[in-house]
Amino acid sequence: MKQFWLWGLALAVSVGPASAQLALSGNDNKAVLENGTVRILLNPPPDTVTILDLSATPPRVLATVEAPHSVAGPPLSVAITPDERLGLVASAQRIDQVNLARTIPDNRLSVIDLRATPPVVVQTLEAGAGASGVSVNRAGTLALVANRNAGTVSVFRIAEGRLAPVSTLTIAPPASGTSHVQFTPDGRSALVTRDGDFFVTVLRVEGENVTLAGRDITVGVRPYGMGITPDGRWAAVANIGRSSGDADTVSLISLTAEPFRTVDTISVGPTPEGIQVSPDNRHIAVAVMNGSNRAANHAMRGPGLLVILRIDEGRLVRVAQAEMGSWGQGVVFNRDGTRVFVQNMVEQEIQGFGFDGQRLTALPDRIRVDGGPSAFRTAER
Repeated sequence: MKQFWLWGLALAVSVGPASAQLALSGNDNKAVLENGTVRILLNPPPDTVTILDLSATPPRVLATVEAPHSVAGPPLSVAITPDERLGLVASAQRIDQVNLARTIPDNRLSVIDLRATPPVVVQTLEAGAGASGVSVNRAGTLALVANRNAGTVSVFRIAEGRLAPVSTLTIAPPASGTSHVQFTPDGRSALVTRDGDFFVTVLRVEGENVTLAGRDITVGVRPYGMGITPDGRWAAVANIGRSSGDADTVSLISLTAEPFRTVDTISVGPTPEGIQVSPDNRHIAVAVMNGSNRAANHAMRGPGLLVILRIDEGRLVRVAQAEMGSWGQGVVFNRDGTRVFVQNMVEQEIQGFGFDGQRLTALPDRIRVDGGPSAFRTAER
């Protein structure tokens, strides 16, 4: 397995997680966008995962590790354990060896030891078909993977730096498109987006036992990505719509109401792909494609947009907007919420913005990654 190493990681590890803020960028080297059409490359280089330190200005690339990954599914198919010891990388699609010009569902989950020198894949596990969104509970003891082509969620135990399969929970028929799954901060519940039939399913978590809670929440058209505020009060869901060029939406779910319920929905523009909440529980960053993945002469082509929403007494308010790159994917905040970083798939880069609570300001440095960046996460604590 080929790996790329920069000595900056040794410095980041030595100063400890209190100083560094690790982020993972999953990079797909199979799929490229050519004038509005996705093409699968013949004999592409391996997919990669870029490890970054967001505490540096500009963010520093610490290492790059080869691991199977895919742009298919929401840009939440990587995760970091709360202690920043392990990185988890799901792969929703792989190249069909019968027809090398297309992809078929994959089921691999790679585990990266982020403390190794250099970082290395220490496990490759099987989840379900179309392994997509992945999350870890705050205790760092359990991981969930949403399997988009199977209608299931895979449950894994985390102990002593390794994962072990526990169970597989059927959420709905495969056509339901189980896309992302995320724990609530207290670890007692999890939410699953279903872009095939437009629901968010609530799960009950008791130790390692994950079951259906009997509650499906109605949101917008094709719920896909999701973020949950650190205080556990709100979930924000990106509804990607029908890719028709119409304005799509973000829904706000109250997690303090019993049962959980949608309390507001706001328009953000065509195809909100990436979504994440701020450390202060107040803001939501949304990467909106806005037709940036369409052909140059398409009537609905536009620049990618980063949109910031504010949660205001149970309502969503649009705060700021800035243009970003093309075919935008994941989005993350830095630790104090003053900077926002987005993935530009076409440009194969990570772009940064300053955020002062009211305005977005483009930062001068853009970070190149090895492949098309298509999933982006920091540790959730």
